[in-house]
Amino acid sequence: MWRLILRRIARSIPLLLVVSAVSFVLESLVPGNTARALAGVEATHAEYERLRIALGLNRPLWYQYGHYLTQLVFHGRLGVDAFSGQSVSHILAQRLPVTLSLVIFTTLVSAVLGIGLGVVSAVRGGVLGKFVDFMSVVGFALPAFLVGLLLQEFLSVHFRWFPSVGYVAPSQSIGGWLRALVLPVLSLSVGPMAIVAKQSRESMKDVLDRDYIRTLRASGLGRGSILWKHALRNAVTPTLTVLGLVFVSALSFTVFAENVFSLPGLGSLIVTAASAHDIPIIEGVTVYFTFFVVIVNILLDVLYSLINPRIRHR
Repeated sequence: MWRLILRRIARSIPLLLVVSAVSFVLESLVPGNTARALAGVEATHAEYERLRIALGLNRPLWYQYGHYLTQLVFHGRLGVDAFSGQSVSHILAQRLPVTLSLVIFTTLVSAVLGIGLGVVSAVRGGVLGKFVDFMSVVGFALPAFLVGLLLQEFLSVHFRWFPSVGYVAPSQSIGGWLRALVLPVLSLSVGPMAIVAKQSRESMKDVLDRDYIRTLRASGLGRGSILWKHALRNAVTPTLTVLGLVFVSALSFTVFAENVFSLPGLGSLIVTAASAHDIPIIEGVTVYFTFFVVIVNILLDVLYSLINPRIRHR
């Protein structure tokens, strides 16, 4: 098990380096820079040049990235925000719980409702199976921002069940925290839940048609035991892959959700940083997001190996 985890970590290090380098280069290609954003439109050329030199932006791009990488690898520093003067790690740590709450709840809701609906529709079929097919098409077609706006209109403005914008920290009120997350989580979960349900249904139907399931039925084993102890264990592996993709896609969609629902997370932070050319913040959020993708992939590999021990030896 540990050898599997160490191999995955070793393979993920180049990914972190490549993603950080690509994002660094792409940001440098965008017109403007941090010095221009700090100086403002009324600053003289001399003032702008002083800021540019102070921030090290007069150095070649390879030197800037090398300095950033050295600080990250050997000192564990993500840099300093030029606008606030605070360390990037401190800024990200304040906003990280918001994004993690969104992503984790979105994945959990998609998993529980999607797998449950998929299994039930595979067993019963009929109208429920057609409903899952219809919902999967709708989930693909409906953009998350449209779902979020509709939820705000009906559940917040019209019925006043949930707040339309804002965030409450769990340390202040658990109930307020959960209510603030309902609408953004639902808006991010509709599409993934339908996809998970579709995948679970197809996988379960395939497993239920196998010979060993017929043998278990012929031996008199109970229906519930066959479904939950034998069929679901083999059918869940493809669904785990889909859930990993749900987690990763939810990370990217937090950029939308946090801006629409005014949540102070990493998604809204990177939008602000991009408009201000705040490279340390952009790089920090990129590293965090990539790190989460790596962790999810490792967790999926561990779950695969627990479900099917033969994977450990590959």
